[in-house]
Order: sequence, then C-alpha cells, then structure tokens
Amino acid sequence: MLLDHPSDGQTAIRTQFGAIFVSLELSRSTWLVTSLSPGNSEKMSKYSVKAGALPELLKLFSELKQKALARSGESYRIVTIQEPGLDGFWLHRALQQEGVESHVVDPASIATPRRRRRAKTDRLDGETLLRSLLAYKRGEPRVCAMVVAPSPEEEDRRRLCRERRTLIAERIVHVNRIKGLLFAQGIFDYVPMRRNRRAELDVLRTGDGRVLPAHLRVQISRELDRLELLLEQIAAVEREQDALLAASRPAGGTDRSDPVAMLLELKSMGPNFAAVLWTEAFWRQFANRRQIASYAGLAATPWRSGGIEREQGVSKAGNPRLRTMMIQLAWYPPPASIGADPMVQRQQPPRPQAHNRGAGAQAARGLVEVRDRRRRD
Repeated sequence: MLLDHPSDGQTAIRTQFGAIFVSLELSRSTWLVTSLSPGNSEKMSKYSVKAGALPELLKLFSELKQKALARSGESYRIVTIQEPGLDGFWLHRALQQEGVESHVVDPASIATPRRRRRAKTDRLDGETLLRSLLAYKRGEPRVCAMVVAPSPEEEDRRRLCRERRTLIAERIVHVNRIKGLLFAQGIFDYVPMRRNRRAELDVLRTGDGRVLPAHLRVQISRELDRLELLLEQIAAVEREQDALLAASRPAGGTDRSDPVAMLLELKSMGPNFAAVLWTEAFWRQFANRRQIASYAGLAATPWRSGGIEREQGVSKAGNPRLRTMMIQLAWYPPPASIGADPMVQRQQPPRPQAHNRGAGAQAARGLVEVRDRRRRD
C-alpha cells in the first residue's frame, strides 16, 4: 500500500511556523477558511464564513491570532492564499489594506496526484491550497505560480476591449439569426450589416415568389432593432477606446518610452490591436518571450516520461483575448519591421510559409523587442 507520509515514528524534520497560514475557498454563498497556526500540532482547522462578509473574516483572523498568542506567547502575522474566480481581486486588495499578506495562485499550476482520480471538494481544495502556500513560503522552486493582481485602474482600463469583444459576439449572433430565418424562405443575398437593411427588407421575396409573411417580417424587424442598438454601442465603445489611446500619447510627438505610442507607430497595427496589447499585456512585466507566450496560452507544454518525450500541445489556459490578437498580428501581411528599431517603418520581404517558429513565438518576440527597446531608450 502506498503512503503519502510515514505512518509511525518521529519525523526527521519538525516544521516551525513563523505565521498563521490561511487558505480561502470562495463560493457564491460560503467562504471556507482553512488555517494552520503555530503550536496547534500541525492540524488544519476549518471555518465557514458567509460570502462577502469581510468584517466577519477579519474577526476570525483576529481570533486566530489571539489563540496563537495564548499558546505560544508570540504574535504572528496572517498569510492567505486564494484562487482567482468570480470574486476577482477585491478581496485580495482589501486584505492587503488590512495588513494581511495575501497571495492569488493560478490553480492550473498546482500539482495533483496522478496515481488515482482525485476527489473535488472545497475541503480538499482548501488543504491543497494551504500545502501549496507552505511550500511556496519555504522557497521551493516551481511549486506554484502566483498571479500578478492588476491595480484597480489597470483592471478598469481593460473593460473597453472586453466589452467590445462581447458586443461583437452578440452582433454575430443576431446577424446569423436573421440570415437563418431568411434562408428558410429561400433568400440568400440579404446582408443585415448594410445601411439600407430596412429598405432591402421591404422588397424581399421568398424563393417561390411570395412576400415575406407578416409574423416573420415583424420578427426580423425586432432583430434589426437589437442589431442597430448593438452597432451604436460598438461605435460608442470604439470612440471611448480611441479617446483612451489618444490620452495616453504625449502631446509633443512620439515618445519612445510610451508603449502605446510605439505600438501605434508600427505598420499593420490598428487602434484595436494596440488597445488589446496595451491593456492585456503591457500592464505587467515579463522576463522573456516564453513568459509572454505562457501568459497568452501560446507556449506548448512538454511531456516527458523515461525515454518517451512528446509535445502536449498548446494549453487553453491563459488570456484568450491576448492569444487571439497575437496570432492575428503575427500573420497579418506585411508585418512591421521591429528588429533594430521598432520606430522605423521599414518594409521587409514576406517570410516563406514553411517557417520553424509558430505564430505565438513570432508575436511574443515582437512584444519582447518592443519592451526591450522601450527600456533601452
């Protein structure tokens, strides 16, 4: 029988905790708090707090500190860990404002047992988070990956690009629904995105020469009402996006230290591309191009066991908006020359199709070179 730990005998190393470690499993109704305090015989304690009750959570932290003080005679700090979810980063910021050391971990970076199927409960997940936090604070390499939490300003700045993507997805749904309704009547050449969409709807005839049925015509008119509202909202979001980019650029010309100005100077780089790259990537620092590709979900995951080595493929984790934009940017012909100087708009001959590096590597290389150029200047 396999055992995770020795079942008897004295342990070779006795862990001395210098803080009170707490993991938070957040849900819509309840927050499950798992704690490990000094002098508590290494037993994990579990508490339940109502979701959103920050004063109650801070009161629980105060009680844990008082209990640890009564047992050991020393005052300990609180160190917490949580996963990013529906609650976002507001709790992380609130805990930091209260003097609590808070960490947000990427759940995909935590290793799980592979010899059997693992049960999925909040209790077990809380214990796993707590063990990962202990290993992280001990300094074990690559035990987990902590998320870089954006500031409230950086988080709010990404709303425009994400709202535009949502509105465009809704627009596609309405356009396809209108076309599907007309396809069933034998009409194949109607384009709802044209400005004369209402006038063309009046003269449409079915495949067998009839006018559009009354109820179908009313339904399509309502769909056009919703489509036109979406078009107005998309235009408003794009105007706000352009105004945000214009406000970030210096008034006296191109500034080589400004990432937005450098992005807009590149050929084949429109305002939407620049806005997505600026809001989704340039708000944090990357050490190399592989880190950018991993953040966007473009870096492949190797798998190795004994003498067998293979590629698992590109992970679906990461930032989907940044991944889509980087792939589109890498294959837009002709690409901008960002080799020696990204500010010089020099034309390059198109690369051959059979190239060793993929779209993700090319896009990551471009972002790294723009960032390195900005640092040198």
